[in-house]
Amino acid sequence: MDLWGILGDIVVLLAASLLLGGIFSRMKQSPVVGYMLAGMLLGGPGSVHLVGSQHEIEAIAELGVSLLLFSLGLEFSLERLKGLGAKPLMGGFLQVVLTVVVVAGAAMLFGLSTKASIAFGAMVSVSSTAIVLRILMERAELDMPHGRNCLAVLLTQDVAVVPLALLMTILGSDGGMVDIAMSVGKLIAAGAGLVLVLYLLNTVAVFALGTLTLHRNRELTVILAVVTGLGAAWASHAIGVSPALGAFAAGMLLGSSAFATQIRADVSSLRVVLLTLFFSAVGMVADPLWIINHWYIVASVAALVMACKMIVIWGIFQGLGQTTRVASATGIALAQISEFAFVLGNIGRASGVVSPDLYALVVSITIVSFFVSAIFVPAAPRYGHIIARLLGTKNMDEDQQSKKPYIPDVIIIGFGPAGQLAAQPFVDKNIHLTVIDLNEKGIRKAIKLGFHGYVGDATQHDVLEHAQITKAKAVVITVPHRDAGMSILEHVRQHAPHVHIMTRSRHQIHTDDFIAAGSHIVVGDEEHVGASMATHLRHWLEAGAHKKLDQGV
Repeated sequence: MDLWGILGDIVVLLAASLLLGGIFSRMKQSPVVGYMLAGMLLGGPGSVHLVGSQHEIEAIAELGVSLLLFSLGLEFSLERLKGLGAKPLMGGFLQVVLTVVVVAGAAMLFGLSTKASIAFGAMVSVSSTAIVLRILMERAELDMPHGRNCLAVLLTQDVAVVPLALLMTILGSDGGMVDIAMSVGKLIAAGAGLVLVLYLLNTVAVFALGTLTLHRNRELTVILAVVTGLGAAWASHAIGVSPALGAFAAGMLLGSSAFATQIRADVSSLRVVLLTLFFSAVGMVADPLWIINHWYIVASVAALVMACKMIVIWGIFQGLGQTTRVASATGIALAQISEFAFVLGNIGRASGVVSPDLYALVVSITIVSFFVSAIFVPAAPRYGHIIARLLGTKNMDEDQQSKKPYIPDVIIIGFGPAGQLAAQPFVDKNIHLTVIDLNEKGIRKAIKLGFHGYVGDATQHDVLEHAQITKAKAVVITVPHRDAGMSILEHVRQHAPHVHIMTRSRHQIHTDDFIAAGSHIVVGDEEHVGASMATHLRHWLEAGAHKKLDQGV
């Protein structure tokens, strides 16, 4: 199909996703359900076949998951990743192994061959990174105990996709252990080389950007984000590693730089479009007619697999010492089957270990689990609390299980001379202050003074969201330009209507505009300049008059 045909299919698919996603949002459900339903109805087997570029769209849409992990990597520097702790990461490893064993054993009881049962267990053992992380990020729950558990398990599962893919190949071939060992060794060497190259490239890029002022060179962070995120995904795919995992590694390497917040905001629009296409493409994989004809099998197997995964995850995290509420919430959030089931299933079909009927079943129960998870993941903490109460267990407060997150009391936007003067009263005080500025030099000054700082454009919602604008008590806007200040004020008022806002106005004529837009206090440059000049002139005149009196004039 030609480029314009693919573009037309993408536009039609996005338009349908917009319509159905909006309908489900109005019904207080996740729009992801609408996106998948749009793909299921418009393309793929059993649909109206209005969209025909299924494989091309799938290839493009996979980049959405990579950009999601890239954005997450920007949030999680190496230091923050270490903060997840060894137990959640160990829980992820145990979850994959135990799920494969338990599901494979159950499948053999239902008459599947040993190899097919192991393949089935491998396909359903991993959970959906795209579904879970998207919802947790939207709900700001990644720093909650069950959110950190989910992140650790999902990252472990992404790593496990590589050996699971090798397992699918081994099950369908007669290759020797030497060939397998060589394949694993090549993957490890290629992965280490990729990380080294990404580290060197990011170091050079950050050094180059560090000599520039971003408000004059905004396009450079956009280019850096796209080159790093998509480039890492491409390189990972080229060496046989999960593209999402490579993108996450690239994001982590950039996450410790001062530009991480702005890069995350710059890539957000592209990420949203590609993720929407991803969920629509997932819908196109399913055959609604096959699901309808075998609905009782699909429903039963989906319920059994999701219940099995939930119980396994709950048991693991209970065994690792976590509360029933947190362990249950983690199990509920991770009970679905991953989009990687399609990838593993295709490998299994190619190697002959997965039959067409088994593949159709896996695709169907994966789609069903997506629909269910879009409803259950947002409610996981509530259901975890209900389960803990029914079992009669005592719950620890979440703050006792984890380090209390940094919540800003005051946010200063713009850290030039005016912003620095406004921040002076808070130096060495028990006040959490966050600074947002496009100039890295200003952020370095803020960090030296003991404040949190982000290089970013405060006119973008993602930058304000990352700075936790909704949790602040007061916001000080010190940017000198009227239009930029007004845009920031409107964004702050829209997303955090409760905060107390102080705004700088360079010219007195704009004071009423800022007050009308919602600023509580407006401080004018002209008034302060005039007052300062008047004070200086008065002291000078008084000093001059005193000299004349002393001279007897």
